[in-house]
Amino acid sequence: MREQSWQRFRGTGRWRAAGRYGPARAVAALAVGAVALGIPAPAVAHDAGPGATAQARPDAVQRGLSDLVRTDGQPGALAAVVDGKGRTRTYTAGAGDISTGAKVPADGRVRIGSSTKTFTAVVVLQLVGEGRIGLDTKVDTHLPGLLRGKGIDGRDITVRELLQHTSGLPEYEDLVDEDILDGRHLDPRDLLDRALRREAAFAPGTGWAYSSTNYVVAGLIVQKVTGRPLAEEIDRRVIKPAGLRDTYFPAPGEKGIRGPHPHGYRREAPGGPLRDVTRIDPSGAWAAGQMVSTNADLNRFFTAVLDGSLLKEPQLTQMRTTVPIGDTGAGYGLGIMSRPLSCGGVYWGHGGDIAGFETRGGVTEAGHRAVAIAVTSVPPDGPPTKHLEVLVDTALCG
Repeated sequence: MREQSWQRFRGTGRWRAAGRYGPARAVAALAVGAVALGIPAPAVAHDAGPGATAQARPDAVQRGLSDLVRTDGQPGALAAVVDGKGRTRTYTAGAGDISTGAKVPADGRVRIGSSTKTFTAVVVLQLVGEGRIGLDTKVDTHLPGLLRGKGIDGRDITVRELLQHTSGLPEYEDLVDEDILDGRHLDPRDLLDRALRREAAFAPGTGWAYSSTNYVVAGLIVQKVTGRPLAEEIDRRVIKPAGLRDTYFPAPGEKGIRGPHPHGYRREAPGGPLRDVTRIDPSGAWAAGQMVSTNADLNRFFTAVLDGSLLKEPQLTQMRTTVPIGDTGAGYGLGIMSRPLSCGGVYWGHGGDIAGFETRGGVTEAGHRAVAIAVTSVPPDGPPTKHLEVLVDTALCG
């Protein structure tokens, strides 16, 4: 992606593009200096299934994780790779807690940030399949009068445009970063109030710009249509059917991460001090980025999405219908992205970042290979994220 066309949000690891089908998405990076702190950075592979993966790919992934720690200064990194025979191998590198030097837990739980958007999109599309929501229905049909602002009118924005980031709704994320870090609880209406202070990026359907505001509105539609909290709908419609044992939507006021997990860190500027941001209130991300999962569970989830286990064929087809993201070769569908592979074809997935954690990965077109990788800090510049995405390509291409 052309970094010169990305706009950096103040004090965050998030990027976006301005203009028609701008070449950006929420691609944040997460980086800090375990090496600079003198912390050893072991890279350890663990087989999780019958047999072992072919040696070339595990070695490449393991080397790549070590480079993320040694070269990019990540405190910790972890990955799960599913090979063409369905065998999973997990990897770790760096430290899970820089204050103690504790190891990164194999397949530990991490905050998955915007990967949550795909979970929200799946629930919306299931409701579309049930005839309870229409993709081309206007937002005002479900939430009358909710969206009004400068160039913003819910009578002109469709559900499809929310899920595909073609609504023109402005971003709110940079306006709540400090609330998240300081542990302040925000409800969805608080998030919309922040977003509606800003002017629309463009008229609905005339451009593309990544905005988490779209998914806050989508989550509110789910709640209005079902009469149930979004977290409950995601749990019963996605998490349980897909057999995701280590995935959950944090409860209101829940600041820690359940179960084994690495610590997450934040650095404001290159070479600056690290801040442990493991305990935050993620409510400021809500339907757009609040969830916790593991790399192995993310692989199961995206595989279940693409093989039709969670969606009927018409809705899966709609989900996979993309608009281009600039000249990058990537496309954005309904809560999922396609990205080209160096070995040919594309893979499908959705990355995410939130204070302390970044995730990247996806599943190949045929569903035979999957990878999810997480790192444990937000870098103040873009190259570490590119290195992470190159490693995803390496793991999927073998």
